[in-house]
Amino acid sequence: MRLILRLRPICAALLLVVISTLATATSAQPYTNESPAGRNDRMRWWREARFGMFIHWGVYSVPAGEYKGQRFDRIGEWIMLDGHIPVAEYREYAKQFNPVNYDPEFWAQLAADAGMKYIVITSKHHDGFALFPSEVTDWDIEDASPYGKDLIGPLREAARRRGLKFGLYYSQAQDWTHPGGAKARHSLAGWDPAHDGDFDVYLDRIAVPQTREILARYDLDILWWDTPVEMNEERARKFLPLLKPYPKLIVNNRLVRPAPKGDFDTPEQRIPGTGIDGDWETCMTMNTTWGYKFYDHNWKSAETLLTNLIDIASKGGNFLLNIGPKSDGTIPQESIDRLRAIGKWMKINGEAIYGTTASPTSRPRWGRITTKVGGETTTLYLHVFDWPTDGLLPVPIANEVVECHLLAEPDRKFEVHRSQSQGLAVKLNGTAPHEIASVVVLRVQGEPHALIQATPQGEDGSIVLRPVDADIHSRMNTTPRVESQDDDAALSYWTDPTAWVKFKLQLNRPGTFEVLVETSSAVDGSRMGVEIGNGRLDVAVPNTGGNDKYAETTAGRVTLAQPGVYEVDVRPHEEGWQAVNLRSIKLVPVD
Repeated sequence: MRLILRLRPICAALLLVVISTLATATSAQPYTNESPAGRNDRMRWWREARFGMFIHWGVYSVPAGEYKGQRFDRIGEWIMLDGHIPVAEYREYAKQFNPVNYDPEFWAQLAADAGMKYIVITSKHHDGFALFPSEVTDWDIEDASPYGKDLIGPLREAARRRGLKFGLYYSQAQDWTHPGGAKARHSLAGWDPAHDGDFDVYLDRIAVPQTREILARYDLDILWWDTPVEMNEERARKFLPLLKPYPKLIVNNRLVRPAPKGDFDTPEQRIPGTGIDGDWETCMTMNTTWGYKFYDHNWKSAETLLTNLIDIASKGGNFLLNIGPKSDGTIPQESIDRLRAIGKWMKINGEAIYGTTASPTSRPRWGRITTKVGGETTTLYLHVFDWPTDGLLPVPIANEVVECHLLAEPDRKFEVHRSQSQGLAVKLNGTAPHEIASVVVLRVQGEPHALIQATPQGEDGSIVLRPVDADIHSRMNTTPRVESQDDDAALSYWTDPTAWVKFKLQLNRPGTFEVLVETSSAVDGSRMGVEIGNGRLDVAVPNTGGNDKYAETTAGRVTLAQPGVYEVDVRPHEEGWQAVNLRSIKLVPVD
């Protein structure tokens, strides 16, 4: 198979790209037989919410990352495994887990004030400790701690009073306390004889009945599985009947892998560079741990967290942002401060997040775009991170303009100019109203008709085409994707021969260029063809020894004699194609 790269001038005709926001995955919820309309109705509130609070809380907040004087680099809630703490010894920590300062009303209000629309809290994490009174074990808040009463119910009620949806995380496949559940590292039996036992017996006696308990008791909107170690489809079928009485329930994709899929994907601690087809939710910590660690002071700034929220919404995803409370029930002040900072912005600009869909264009260099399509018009929310010094905000959209104003100051109007080749250009006035992200409201006629953004020529005359600026297409469900929002992120998982990628570049200084293709591959046999004008350049994709090891291959030279906008079309062709990651295509001027 060959990868064909076509580079041709764009004439008078505009390339119109319509981005669909409808999920194409089949059987997204495996335990119900619902119509597409029924699924859309069930998922509507979740898609509109965009922002939620994750809470990791449990006995692990007592050692808080330190065991016998040793501090662990990994996440706080994994200390039992990382320290190989014996079960009997770990159970003693529960006697110190006494959250007398727990204030569920404050927690729920903090989420609401931050602009969050739902809460998901750990009902039982991998240490097996239940934050609810469980009838199937004494390793729970009621029987094993001095607090002695339910922690989940009061938070659910506080959330409901504020109009927030409520969900529970449940670790169905890892349990380092109950016999048979310590399968944390594939087939290892654990580090303590107390772990000995049969995994299926554990599922039958603990995980399945506890799942039944939380579903019946708490009227959940979301059920969030995690780490499906040792899970297979046969074991998953133990849980699926429990879900059938709750047809409105939304579940994630971590019950079992590779199937069934669940309702949404869950990229963890990362933001996919170009989003994910279908529904998805990035979960992320504020520092480096989920569960509380007293010495983890590596806090993300409020600016980073806010721009992450905007970036995720601009790609059609949700943001589940974590807090890790202390063992006494208080929330670290650093978390409170950051949530309040986000909430201050959301109070004014939340309209640009809630109910929006992904940007119809690849990410602009000045910020991000979220979208609302309704009736005969489309509203584009332009989240400006870098207020332009020349006042011009290019928007590669080929629509007629209805109006344009600042969201925070509706009376502050902006002129918009229209170009046949470049789309729209908003002429800003004044200064940015917000130091992190200022939102410009641009309303246009009809559904958005996006133009591929042209990559400009650098000062040295070179042009670097990167996947974050690509328009990616596929006829299958295995679309290659950009896993990171970094500029040097690669187009990964390109195994689909029907997938293709489009770029556009702006050439101001014509000339002859060396074409360099940067790839990685762990196999031999793939070839790329670079077709530019009437020329064709062929190059074998090298086996770099791993998908994370990249090398540049010279495809040859091309001469582009005229300035202007050029389209780049990248397509696999013919047989023999293997998995290839593409990080860049460079055109370097030849002296």
